Amino acid sequence: MALSLPAIMKTTAARLSALYLLLFALCAVLLVFYMTSLSARMLTTQTQETINDEVLGLARAYQRGGLPVLVRVVEARSRQPGANLYLIADANGQILTGNVQSLQPGVIETEGWTTEPFSYQRFGEGELDRLRNGTPDQPGPAPSAAGTQSEGEKGHNAIALVLRLPNQMIMLVGRDLGEPERFRAVIKRSLMLALGMMGLGGLLIWFFVGHAALKRIDGVSEASRRIMGGDLTGRLPVTGAGDEFDRLSENLNTMLARIAMLNEGLKQVSDNIAHDLKTPLTRLRNRAEATLAGAHKTTDYRQALENTIAESDQLIKTFNAILMISRLEAGYSSEQTTPVDLAATVSDVVELYEPVAEEAGVALETTVPEAFTINGNRELIGQALSNIVDNAIKYSTDAAENPKVRVTLERAGGDIKLTVADNGHGIPDDSDRARATERFVRLEKSRSQPGSGLGLSLAKAIMTFHSGRLDLLPANPGLSVVMSFPARETH
Repeated sequence: MALSLPAIMKTTAARLSALYLLLFALCAVLLVFYMTSLSARMLTTQTQETINDEVLGLARAYQRGGLPVLVRVVEARSRQPGANLYLIADANGQILTGNVQSLQPGVIETEGWTTEPFSYQRFGEGELDRLRNGTPDQPGPAPSAAGTQSEGEKGHNAIALVLRLPNQMIMLVGRDLGEPERFRAVIKRSLMLALGMMGLGGLLIWFFVGHAALKRIDGVSEASRRIMGGDLTGRLPVTGAGDEFDRLSENLNTMLARIAMLNEGLKQVSDNIAHDLKTPLTRLRNRAEATLAGAHKTTDYRQALENTIAESDQLIKTFNAILMISRLEAGYSSEQTTPVDLAATVSDVVELYEPVAEEAGVALETTVPEAFTINGNRELIGQALSNIVDNAIKYSTDAAENPKVRVTLERAGGDIKLTVADNGHGIPDDSDRARATERFVRLEKSRSQPGSGLGLSLAKAIMTFHSGRLDLLPANPGLSVVMSFPARETH
């Protein structure tokens, strides 16, 4: 699917990214102006402090020897490399000494700090410009501090402190702004370049990352369309990056697998109900039809009704088991969990089935070395154990001699295992053992034993409800059914 910029901007992620990029650019511009103005203020403060130090030094020289000493000090400092601006002029503005040839008009007319940077020229710069322009040197009047600069002369910018001496002489001490201005320009260019590169990098990352994210979203959308079209075997793509898209896809795939399993279970239940419940319903109808056909005694009608009630009760039990399995597997069961003593539950079930086992000629044994208390539902656990014990008694009678069923409760590693083992023929095939826990599955071909094929299915659903596991293992001979509960004991 081709992705254009308008398509990208229609997504929430792209709009948020664009908003963040705009905020970043705005903050970057404000940062540039702030850093530039801050550096300018710092440099101006530093320059003023330097000028104040110079003025204090000149003031001490004036106090020592008056104007002659001040002039000598100014001349000496003016000739030093990288010197500040020094100028001493008379009351009329005529330059007496210093290293300034001309100033911007109006600079020395006020006293104190100059309000704005002014332009000036040092001695010698005018002659150098005239030589470069080919203009011969001409004699002229003495320089005046209040004079204007000619149009061809090149000036510099500076700030200065203008003072009036007691004899009405004018002293100017200043500092050139060329170096601070260059420093501020370098800072500004550096910040602009760095922030520009960061902005460009952010834009490229936003585009490519957004493009990749949209491709993954399109893959998820395409898979979702196939699934909504009825293909429940489809799954959302997982790249293996472990990011939020993969986590979302894995969770949704787990949900889809669960939905597919429930749908398959529903399909199997529907098919099994259609096949397995058809026989008892047909038997009910035939019994009623046979009873109505011909003349019968009252006892015959009564016997037919009793058989019908018994058959109906069995059908009701089957439907209740189906509903219980569905509730437990769907996770919507309203059953409550409380502390359950597994040893007591085993004793109750064994006591209940001892007469049945004795009548069938099966030895029912138990091994419960200690009490185990877990969080669970006593009725559900008892029902699951009853189903397993009932199956073990029924199918152990096929043993050649000494049929036996043993119920064992023990701790094994991190689990509490409740095992029901018999010495019957068992289920030798692994695939058949896996199918034995499905609904309405009966591995007995002759169907000579009573049952609906829901006992192990219900036991498996009950173990799933308890976060446990139901395993069918070969006992050699016989079958061993293991109910494994997590060892979260309640003391």
